[in-house]
Amino acid sequence: MKKLVYITLPLLMSFTAMAHGISASAKQAMLDGGMLNYLWLGAEHMITGYDHLLFLFGVIFFLTSFKDILKFISVFTLGHCITLIFATYLGISANYFLVDAVIALSVCYKGFDNNGYFKSYLGFNSSPSLLGMVFTFGLIHGFGLSTRLQQLPLGEKGMDFLGRILSFNVGVEVGQVAALTIMLILLSGARKTDLFKKLARVSNDLLILAGFLLFLMQMHGYLHTSYPDDFGFSKDEHIHHHEDMNSYGGHDSL
Repeated sequence: MKKLVYITLPLLMSFTAMAHGISASAKQAMLDGGMLNYLWLGAEHMITGYDHLLFLFGVIFFLTSFKDILKFISVFTLGHCITLIFATYLGISANYFLVDAVIALSVCYKGFDNNGYFKSYLGFNSSPSLLGMVFTFGLIHGFGLSTRLQQLPLGEKGMDFLGRILSFNVGVEVGQVAALTIMLILLSGARKTDLFKKLARVSNDLLILAGFLLFLMQMHGYLHTSYPDDFGFSKDEHIHHHEDMNSYGGHDSL
């Protein structure tokens, strides 16, 4: 069992470190640069934020009309804008591993909903209002973005402080539009094939699996950083272990 832990531990933690990680070089760029740096980082953060992208993929998977796509993406965007801006400005934060664990569960939820498992296995609909649920998850996703943004040097509260938050938020929206465009092109092409209906259930099963694995990684990250002595080595050795991992992987876990 110990061997299994030591084999899987570096792999799990390297993925966790990359999940929304903001490197030391990115932090320094924030100090040296201006609003464009925050905009760029916001776009990069969304494009590489696979939990956000998986949830969005689940949301639009069966949507075919532009009106429906616009409606669902708009409420999701409104939700994450609210918490991203206000939680950051007011300094409301939480353990980011736990927030990201909830975001991972939102991915599971969407795959479960897309395949109709709430009705077939549990005997009830997934939600009285799918739009309301997407909005709620948007709030949670925005809070996850906020917990990461608050680790950057935003400066003293004022117009510059607010400007950096808004720049990051605009960047997130730019990244989201870019990612959605690619997803819609791929889904549009896939729907024209005979395999789409056959693979739809499998695709959403994989979405559930991906969300579950992300949940395990985030919970592992939370336990690993909150209770390092439970992993068989001292706190000092634990810190050095992660410094070595970060140096190797080029990422800094925040």
